[in-house]
Amino acid sequence: MRTGSLLATLALAGCDAGEDVRFTEIPSTGEVTVIADVWADNWFSLSLGNDELIVDSVPIETERSFNAESFRFKTDFPIQLNFVVKDFRENDTGLEYIGARNQQMGDGGFIAQFRDVDSGRSLAVTNAAWKCLVIHRAPMEKSCEDSSNPIAGEGACAFERREEPTGWRGLAFDDADWPNAAEHSIAAVDPKHGYDAVDWDSNARLIWSADLERDNTLLCRFTVSRP
Repeated sequence: MRTGSLLATLALAGCDAGEDVRFTEIPSTGEVTVIADVWADNWFSLSLGNDELIVDSVPIETERSFNAESFRFKTDFPIQLNFVVKDFRENDTGLEYIGARNQQMGDGGFIAQFRDVDSGRSLAVTNAAWKCLVIHRAPMEKSCEDSSNPIAGEGACAFERREEPTGWRGLAFDDADWPNAAEHSIAAVDPKHGYDAVDWDSNARLIWSADLERDNTLLCRFTVSRP
């Protein structure tokens, strides 16, 4: 039995599926029932078109907030998947553990899969076909993590931030100029708690921008057409 199906059974029976994976049954309507699994380092939110569907149950302010979210919902084709994914950072320096001996740049990573419950068919998995736009990048120089007094926007701790493009969640939004996602190995991302609790599709890939450390916040899009 696939992990997603097992989690659904546990949740519907009122059982605890484990602290590293949370299952959510999302009230919704549509012609297709979808079961999804998402793991992100550290946080994500998902909208279907302009409608928010689910937000990571562990707040982004939580250091080492590693967990997987499994959920089931109904929707209609085409399915416009819109993710905001964030790596933890204490401020615009892009650093974590500021002032501690392990002060450092964090690193991101994100994987997701969507399956038609009735047919068992895979609808979407994360891979290089997804479009991902970086909207927060910091620090601009790695030497910032060695600073005894890192100040956002100064010297090596400079950062780049941009607003979310207007209408980017819409089905008709033109993302042709957005970069394709970069696929990363398990060794490069080193996924933590929750990742191993999911039976990932063999075609699902860990994605991010090309820079796992410097790029902290991404917008990622993918459209699922009718099979």
